[in-house]
Amino acid sequence: MEKRIELEKRGRTPDQIHELNLDNCRSTSIEGLTDEFTNLRSLSLINVGLTSLKGFPKLPNLQKLELSDNRISNGLNLLHTSPNLTNLNLSGNKIKDLETLEPLKEFEHLKSLDLFNNEVTCIENYRERLFKLLPSLEYLDGFDAKEQEADDSEQENDSVNGNEEEESDEDGEGEGGEEDDDEEVEDEEVGLEAVYKENLDEESEGDDYEGEGSEEEEDEDIEEEESFQADADTTEDDSTPRGKKRKHEGEEEVN
Repeated sequence: MEKRIELEKRGRTPDQIHELNLDNCRSTSIEGLTDEFTNLRSLSLINVGLTSLKGFPKLPNLQKLELSDNRISNGLNLLHTSPNLTNLNLSGNKIKDLETLEPLKEFEHLKSLDLFNNEVTCIENYRERLFKLLPSLEYLDGFDAKEQEADDSEQENDSVNGNEEEESDEDGEGEGGEEDDDEEVEDEEVGLEAVYKENLDEESEGDDYEGEGSEEEEDEDIEEEESFQADADTTEDDSTPRGKKRKHEGEEEVN
C-alpha cells in the first residue's frame, strides 16, 4: 500500500491531494496513509483485503470513503477521525449485526450508507431500524426510506437538462455560425467592390494624366513649329538685304 500511495502522489505533497484511489492494492490494514493528507476528500480502498481499520489516519475533510469488497467485520469507531464523512460504502464485507454499526451514529453528516452483501442486511426490519439508528441517513443501499431511488431520478433529470442546454448551445452556435458566414460574404463583396472601384479610379486618373501630358506635348510641338517658322522668316529677311548689298558691291566693283 505504501508503494501505491507514493505512486498516486505523483510528486505532490500529501496536503495537495484531494482524491486518492488505492483500489486492488493488497493489504490487511492501513499502511502509509498518514495525517498529512489534511485536504483529502475522497478515498477509495476497494478490494484491498482489509480485515481491520487499524491505523486509519485523521482526515478532517474526508467526505467519501469506499471500503467495498474487503473483510471488515468491526472497528468502525476508528473512522471517527473523519467527522465530516457523508458517503460510506461497506458493501461486500463481513458485518453481521446492528451493534457493529453503532459507531456510525457519531457521523452527523452521513447521508449515504451501502451495506449490500453483508449479513446484517438479513436482519428483520433491517432498513427501518437502521434509518432510526442513523437520523441523518438519506439513502441506504441506494434507496431512501420509502424504497425510492430519488437520487438516480434526480441525476437523470440533471442529465436531461444538461443535454437540453448542450443542444441549445449547439443550435445557438449554429445560428451564430451562419450569421458569421453571411457577414464574411458581405465583407468580401464590399472589399471586392472597393478594390474594383479603386482600380477604376487609378485607371481614370492615369488616362487624365496621359491626356494632360499629350496636350502639353502638342502645345510644345506647336511652339517649336512656330519658333522654327519664325527663324525661317527671319533668315529670309536677313538674306534679302545681304544679297542686295552684295549685288551693289559687285556693281560698284564693276564700275
